[in-house]
Amino acid sequence: QIQLVESGGGLVQAGDSLRLSCHVSGRTVSTYNMAWFRQGSKEREFVEAIAYTGGSSYTADPVKGRFTISRDNAKTTVYLQMNNLKPEDTAVYYCAAGPPYFSANHPSPGDYNYWGQGTQVTVSS
Repeated sequence: QIQLVESGGGLVQAGDSLRLSCHVSGRTVSTYNMAWFRQGSKEREFVEAIAYTGGSSYTADPVKGRFTISRDNAKTTVYLQMNNLKPEDTAVYYCAAGPPYFSANHPSPGDYNYWGQGTQVTVSS
């Protein structure tokens, strides 16, 4: 059993940047694929994932070129760097952990076993 705690959300203006953090405790984070999802007014949406090795990532089209996922296994933390934020990025952002799949191409919520409580990101125009 692991626990995930997100932080770093807030209220920003369009064009600003934010970095979300997901601290993992309970087990070695290096054995999990990690991902970020978000949920605004619609169903939960995949944002980006990174393989347990850190060697590959997979990014949803709406955030491609603006968001970057990374992980620091020594600090047991996963990050989501968000640049050039847009009002449509407004959502609650969730960190998720799943089995050590070979690739990061796992955009389904069902691929992940553990979830954080979420952090709110609000982007004003």
